[in-house]
Amino acid sequence: MPKSYDVIVVGSGIAGLSFALKVAEAGQRVAIITKKNSAESNTNYAQGGIAAVTSQTDDVEMHVADTLDAGDGLCDESAVRAILKNGAASIEELARRGVAFTQLDDGRVSLGKEGGHSKRRILHVKDITGKAIEEALVHGIESSPNIETYEHHFAVELITASKLAKQQGRELEGADRVLGLYALNTQTEHVETFAARAVLLATGGIGQVYQFTTNPFIATGDGIAMAYRAGVEVRNMEFIQFHPTAFYSKEGDRFLISEAVRGEGAILRNLKGEAFMEKYDKRKDLAPRDIVARAIDAEMKQSGARHLWLDTRAISLKKLHEHFPNIYEYCAKQGIALERDMIPVVPAAHYLCGGVKTSLDAETSLDGLYACGEVACTGLHGANRLASNSLLEAVVLANRGAEAVARYLTHSGANAVDLPEWIDGDVRDSDERVVLLHNWDEVKRTMWDYVGIVRSTKRLERARTRIQTLDREINEYYWNFKVDESLLELRNLILVAGLIIDCALQRKESRGLHYTLDYPGKCDTPNDTTARRI
Repeated sequence: MPKSYDVIVVGSGIAGLSFALKVAEAGQRVAIITKKNSAESNTNYAQGGIAAVTSQTDDVEMHVADTLDAGDGLCDESAVRAILKNGAASIEELARRGVAFTQLDDGRVSLGKEGGHSKRRILHVKDITGKAIEEALVHGIESSPNIETYEHHFAVELITASKLAKQQGRELEGADRVLGLYALNTQTEHVETFAARAVLLATGGIGQVYQFTTNPFIATGDGIAMAYRAGVEVRNMEFIQFHPTAFYSKEGDRFLISEAVRGEGAILRNLKGEAFMEKYDKRKDLAPRDIVARAIDAEMKQSGARHLWLDTRAISLKKLHEHFPNIYEYCAKQGIALERDMIPVVPAAHYLCGGVKTSLDAETSLDGLYACGEVACTGLHGANRLASNSLLEAVVLANRGAEAVARYLTHSGANAVDLPEWIDGDVRDSDERVVLLHNWDEVKRTMWDYVGIVRSTKRLERARTRIQTLDREINEYYWNFKVDESLLELRNLILVAGLIIDCALQRKESRGLHYTLDYPGKCDTPNDTTARRI
């Protein structure tokens, strides 16, 4: 029998947990589905902090101006204003839920500064802000009688009225809407059916589509892929933010070195020890991430270097210990003392600015389906995300989305529907796991080599050819073998890779995070791109 709830939340980062708490507090029965444990998310890895106007020397209009500037002409200004004006209230709510933001000795909140911000406005918990927020929200979830969490459950596919009508050989009656979803219990290897009148996708980003990323292994674009297969609009997938400063190691690990380190005075240097950012932007090391990432990429290509240096030696040891204890400890384990050594850094895929198109109430184009956090595209980030705006967006949209869901459940009039169980049919266990491993590696290398920081039409077309081949292979594999987690993740990654390439080919200009050698200038009238399967 299907498990039935009022609302299903897919994902357990700041967006999903904030939304679940709000909906549960309104009396709805909520199921949280997360493919690992509930603390494993992109939120948990966020070091820098959350951007909000809380100082008397700052104002919302300055924050808006910085966001629009970083977004490079593609932000939805009304969305920017609506989200940023809720900054202080969102901080207060997180504080009420137990997030203890770092304070100065005099009791004032400690505010950091990051690239693209004209003022200090980054609230943080040392350099483990995401982890602190995640722990506070998880505590609230565990205390709620209206929330049930399903760990180690992988959301496979949305169940919609149109899909059900097609399966039953009848015409769709009324508008299409979400009815629930199928989820693989990765411990029992059984696909379970979940019924709900509303579903929130809060599955995070797509970092694992690239060879080098700061994202955890769970970031495989699952929510975007599910929404797209359900006919929901996806847009602006070409805008992938590459974090300029990930720790370089020969083993391929990419530990994030927060942008806040440069905000406190760290300097980027080439292998000769020369500071170089002044050649690329008047803001030097505090330029927006897209500019810094391209500058590092250019310097590395010119010199053939495998990495560059981040020099923290001008920052006091006291400040390094107080503001960046996690980074200091990680580097120390690698044999680097930040007060006397420089950090080897390279760019790595970090954040997706596009995604599932939503309203400012987290609504998608499918009735009953909502999206929030990195999986969603609200118009806040435009062509490039301003540092630390993402956690704020997640909290604001989660709150607005929870209110929208309450209205939907009250006024939609839609009744629960009997849902069919998942049927495996004639599929069998795979004896060709090496195929999945090879294809996974090919996707990541193809995207890194051809759809990275600097692109060209020829590179994109090469990537399209390879991804189309992989797409045919994985779909044949999907319908012939029993599903498991690695198969489902690879299927989603390949679909998402195709959507990124398609959007990149549509954009005949260089704007924000999308830089192409064939169209180095900007169009006079920037437009959003709509993702289509290649």
